[in-house]
Amino acid sequence: MSVTTAGLAPAPTEHLLDDVRLAVLTRGAPTAWRLDGDVLEIGSHEELEIRLSVPLGDAVGFWHPACDWRRTLVADWAGFERTSLVRGAAAGCLYDSRGRTLLAFAAEDAVPEVTMRFGVSEETKTFVVHLAVPAGPYRIRLAGSAPTVATAMRELRRALGAGARRPAEGAREPVYSTWYGFAQDVSAEGVEQEAALAVSAGCGTLIVDDGWQQLGHGRGYRGVGDWQPDSEKFPDFAGHVARVQGLGLRYLVWVAPLLLGPDAACFDELEPYAPAMAGVPGARVLDPRRPEVRRHVVALCARLMEHGIDGLKIDFLDEAMVYAGTPPHGADVHDVGTAMRMLVADVRRAVGERALLEFRQPYVGPGIAGQADLLRADDCPADAIANRVRTIDTGFLAVAGVVHGDMLMWDPRGGAHSAARQLIGSLHAVPQISARLAGLPEGHLRMVAFWLAEWRRLRDVLLDGHVEPGRPDELYPVVTAALGEECVISVSAERVVPVDTAAHREITLVNGTGGERLVLEVRGPGAHVARLHGPDGSRIEPEVRRLGAGLVSLAVPASGLVVLKTSGEALLEEER
Repeated sequence: MSVTTAGLAPAPTEHLLDDVRLAVLTRGAPTAWRLDGDVLEIGSHEELEIRLSVPLGDAVGFWHPACDWRRTLVADWAGFERTSLVRGAAAGCLYDSRGRTLLAFAAEDAVPEVTMRFGVSEETKTFVVHLAVPAGPYRIRLAGSAPTVATAMRELRRALGAGARRPAEGAREPVYSTWYGFAQDVSAEGVEQEAALAVSAGCGTLIVDDGWQQLGHGRGYRGVGDWQPDSEKFPDFAGHVARVQGLGLRYLVWVAPLLLGPDAACFDELEPYAPAMAGVPGARVLDPRRPEVRRHVVALCARLMEHGIDGLKIDFLDEAMVYAGTPPHGADVHDVGTAMRMLVADVRRAVGERALLEFRQPYVGPGIAGQADLLRADDCPADAIANRVRTIDTGFLAVAGVVHGDMLMWDPRGGAHSAARQLIGSLHAVPQISARLAGLPEGHLRMVAFWLAEWRRLRDVLLDGHVEPGRPDELYPVVTAALGEECVISVSAERVVPVDTAAHREITLVNGTGGERLVLEVRGPGAHVARLHGPDGSRIEPEVRRLGAGLVSLAVPASGLVVLKTSGEALLEEER
């Protein structure tokens, strides 16, 4: 393979849209294509190489689903991703210093394995994206130049999500997860104690993570594969599930159905179907291209539902990518993505439409999201910044399902403001509490209850509203969600925050910075401070009640919240 894209065999390019140029090759020779509205259609039945190029101009960053922290401009000898149904998606967005998009695209079929090479061509002074895609007709959705990345991705998301399955009831409820609070040291008694506290705090779903199953200890995966409840920890697992549900919580359990550990009783039987080691310690990976594996996983998930649970947290599906590009011994499907599409569809049919299924990054893309209800950010313990970034990233292409933050943990010895920062990091998604509630100080319990109550009040705006988070390379320091006359703005860096009092009747501002005030640019008529809260929810008398148009410095505690209302409505409230 050439070190840079300029070293590849040259191919004539044609204008596609805006400043984007295109070349499509089959076996190194140009092939036909057509643009039907905003859909690029290529009719070849052979493997394709699709080359997109854009003049660099004022470009500053390139976002794609697997970019993680690498979201500025990379050289074309460094930008490389292999995507599939269970790893990201063949999609991306190039943008300039003002956040305007220069190129935005997403493959309509996110299932097959695709190699994406991208970056700055030093020789041609362009940004290039090269896609190597399998044989068969191929379609790519394009979004024309847009004022923001979020605008372009919203257009692509709507097109890709047309007719997608609606998530099951309960996907929009705050979650209590046992993972960070208990690790693997779970038991029926301990979980039920926490479940009662979780209901009081405002949670609607409980997820029992790793440790409920036999051999679930040691932080490795040598014992996974049998997926039977540990009878010492849970003597009557079905009875325990019913007791938790009686408190008002839905009950999900963690399972990693493609992992197989050598200590599992089923290891000898299943080892022939798991030739590769997993990327996690101690386990092998079952090859989903084998029909025996798919039947095994489907039967396993159906059997777990017989305990009376409400759904499954399905982990490590991305480990299947270890088989990408390898010889498919004994398989009836060659492509990992295609095999996984068959697998997750069969699992959904087996567990039923009402069951809640959680998937996590990187298998939350448009090709698989329709089978899941909860789309969770990847693990980021105690990292509020990562939670904010990953939930916004996931939302860009969440064509179905509901975005959830990673489970929230913090040091109970710290102040309420540092604990509240974790919830603020997950504000624009469904929060999953994972602190050991029974061991929290009283101020932290008040904090959790306050923020979950505020999140419930703002849920429709946060999950259904028009979200504008800014440039991806800036890590979304000011995120605005607006729905109708309501608006929520979370601020995590010292920026001047635009506040449109003409467009919104009520504006909730959240101070996720370490400072004690927010600087606002009030656009429109004045506003009135309706209420001000500290990080634990305590009411505070504001220094200023009325805000005029223009720049305003408003005292808001770190990890605090303030609600503004338009002056006209505030005056009516005062008169009443």
